[in-house]
Amino acid sequence: MPDCSLVIRAFNEAAHINRLLEGLSRQTLSNVEVILVDSGSTDSTADLAGAAGAKVVHIPPAEFTFGRSLNLGLAAANCDLVAIASAHVYPVYPDWLERLLEPFSDPQVVLTYGKQRAPASSCFSEQQVYQRWYPEQSDSRQTHPFCNNANAAVRRSAWKNHPYDETLTGLEDLAWAKWALAKGHNIAYVAEAEIIHIHHEKLRGVYNRYQREAMAFKRVYPEAHFNLYDFARMISANIASDLWHALRQRLLWKSAPAICWYRAAQFWGTYQGYRRSLEWNWNLRQTFYYPHGMEMPDKPSARKIKRIQYKE
Repeated sequence: MPDCSLVIRAFNEAAHINRLLEGLSRQTLSNVEVILVDSGSTDSTADLAGAAGAKVVHIPPAEFTFGRSLNLGLAAANCDLVAIASAHVYPVYPDWLERLLEPFSDPQVVLTYGKQRAPASSCFSEQQVYQRWYPEQSDSRQTHPFCNNANAAVRRSAWKNHPYDETLTGLEDLAWAKWALAKGHNIAYVAEAEIIHIHHEKLRGVYNRYQREAMAFKRVYPEAHFNLYDFARMISANIASDLWHALRQRLLWKSAPAICWYRAAQFWGTYQGYRRSLEWNWNLRQTFYYPHGMEMPDKPSARKIKRIQYKE
């Protein structure tokens, strides 16, 4: 029996999946069942994963939702502990999976998720988003449902009782975590289980992503709202925060234009998503949209284990 299963969701990820597979081969947990859920790739994504020993599950593009692809992957898994990753992420350390699965020693834990960071080539605001959403300190008993299935793990026996919602346009992870907390289960955030998440989206891609997630958030939290006042307040606060941090890091002139268009796309997409589909849960509102403020982010804790040195 493998140590765990790993479900990878992918669509045309030939440019990135090899790095994830390489990082997986360097893990301290070496006996891992890999399942690729491919939603109609027209490049060599499925062939690359199959050559590395992955079980490939195909889903027609017309049937794809984030929840459905995960349900198919988990149904194909043979282990009770199932890690989940996007095909365009890769682990920073060789104990990524080991640390991600550690909290499951507590039988009450049904979901864990790890830290995400953007590569240096990403938009400065994208890097700030990851700094905000994924702090440097772990939380073994998280009280709110925020999580992200680009770098997570679930207990399959709990998933059987409540599969992912296949009708949501996104945030299937948040909806599942909300259910888990309501049932008295525990969620753990593991800062040491760190991955790099590659998102090289243009303006339209950022807009579409946040619009899709806002539509899903409204489904999960019907009482939520995001009006023009929220749009104006959030865009101004986040642009000001990003510009300040870019200035502190001597990246202002290089980053300023992208900061403006990224935050505009993020919050206009959010506003339009709410219109297309209330008061927010305050902790989630803080987590999703409020900037860091003017203080510098916490420095990562020093780790004794060496980072994975990837081939260029």
